[in-house]
Amino acid sequence: MSTVLVVEDEAHLAVGLRFNLENAGYAVRLVDNGEDALSQVEGADLVLLDVNLPGGQDGFEIAREIRKAHNIVPIIMLSARNQKEDRIRGLDAGADDYLTKPFDLEELLARLRGHLRRQVWHRRDGDDESEASEASATTLEFDGCRIDFRSLEAIDHRGEGFQLSWKEAMMMRLFLENEGEVIPRARFLEEVWGEPGTLETRTVDNFIMRLRRYFEPDPKKPRHILSVRGVGYRFVR
Repeated sequence: MSTVLVVEDEAHLAVGLRFNLENAGYAVRLVDNGEDALSQVEGADLVLLDVNLPGGQDGFEIAREIRKAHNIVPIIMLSARNQKEDRIRGLDAGADDYLTKPFDLEELLARLRGHLRRQVWHRRDGDDESEASEASATTLEFDGCRIDFRSLEAIDHRGEGFQLSWKEAMMMRLFLENEGEVIPRARFLEEVWGEPGTLETRTVDNFIMRLRRYFEPDPKKPRHILSVRGVGYRFVR
């Protein structure tokens, strides 16, 4: 049974989330502030994190603190803020998803299932039989850049360390597993976001722009993360 940590200070919404999540077969930990969220996050399989919290830390700060501790638990942020800037801020803070209130329960459950399902991708690395194959599967190095897919720690093209988000790491992992091959946008949507490949979205392109800023000395003239017009993207070392 997967455990979901719900961080929500609106009592009626928190109780409703607990009821529906338990009814869907999940164990639920319920807290209403950032301090308790940080003390309860260990061992959780997913975090539903409200942006507006009482006390000195909001959801953005809590997400950053979770990532600073090298915890890669999937984080879905919940917020009444629906501006693009807020969504970007949430993703930059380390969240994997951002859902605007009021939200549809079935959509929330679908996203939750998707994030939990994709955790198998990370856990699978622990089953490698040899140290050599394990190192190959869990790290990517190219042109002075490095990614550790277990910790999500990375080194950018300037040699500076930083933390990738879960989806950013999944995109780079997909590139690694299909190095040199063209990956259609639809495949990114299906395997990273769990969305139908027919969905019209600029999400993939926006994430590619971010990855290029990390790993390309000149993002406008990429050498590693290449565009294939009308199809998708291709990665070369």
